[in-house]
Amino acid sequence: MRLLITTQVVDTEDPVLGFFVRWIEEFAAHCERVEVICLSEGRHSLPSNVRIHSLGKERGRRSSLAYAGTFLRLLWRLRHRYDAVFVHMNPEYVVLGAPLWKLHGKRVALWYLHRRVDIKLRVAAMLADVILTASKESFRLTFSKVRIVGHGILVENGAREARANDSPLRILTAGRIADTKGLLEMLEAVDRLVMRSIPCSFRALGAPATVRDAAYSELVDARMQAFPSGVVERAGAVPHRQISQELAHADVFLNLSDTGSLDKAILEALASGVPVVTSNEAFKGLLNPYGLFVHRDDPEGIADALIRAASIDVTPLAAWVREHHALTSLVPRIIATLSA
Repeated sequence: MRLLITTQVVDTEDPVLGFFVRWIEEFAAHCERVEVICLSEGRHSLPSNVRIHSLGKERGRRSSLAYAGTFLRLLWRLRHRYDAVFVHMNPEYVVLGAPLWKLHGKRVALWYLHRRVDIKLRVAAMLADVILTASKESFRLTFSKVRIVGHGILVENGAREARANDSPLRILTAGRIADTKGLLEMLEAVDRLVMRSIPCSFRALGAPATVRDAAYSELVDARMQAFPSGVVERAGAVPHRQISQELAHADVFLNLSDTGSLDKAILEALASGVPVVTSNEAFKGLLNPYGLFVHRDDPEGIADALIRAASIDVTPLAAWVREHHALTSLVPRIIATLSA
């Protein structure tokens, strides 16, 4: 198959979308040719059967109209070089490209994982031939064309560093610094551990992305100032490829996001053998039997779960993630839907 992929960023250094370079590599292993149209291009080293076509954001911000015009020109120029289209998380690409794709008989798959539903998504969902998502919670519209195919986790084989019995409990979180992620609630739970004289450390990876996030980030920094030296740390955004190294040094991963969908960060932690404490409803059925599902507004309960997590063997959970959500099994499923 010759495949066209549209995405936002192709850059191994991107802290949010750096993982997608590995997705492109996996598609390239299963396709004769892969053409990629992205909004911005950064660092990467991709197979010879992959060609990247950037809309040029890395050279400076342009108007949405200019990006749309460049996108449509690329679609026309490349129209004979691909058989099917995989649109990653950007419904507007489907809205723009569908007339040409329909005219030339290109089958279109939209990949979408978010609780947000807007007019662009509704229109794109009607125009796409198939909609791919990770779980029933990850796509909130009802269409017969929706296919649940798993998440596409990059399963790493690096060894986790064992925790010594007398060492502090190492707590890690990763994601955008925003009120929806619950950083202040996490700090309240860590504070309960400190008050109980339980040695611990808390490391937060991520950065704010909006003005509102920046204001929240200041609140987080102010709250961190109240902790004893060395207990809490803001590490900033790191490239996705470094996450596995961070997980190798963690005893538990804490996530209080309220997305209600299968969070990729949680699945990556579990696949790496790191216990996860979360308030995300999508994981309630999976983690509640282990006592690792919590309520975001219950710092004492979160603290109890963090302590409990340190002694839990998550091997069965890691195996489940690898079976149902590994990238190596996801890509063939995506290609199968495009070949139907």
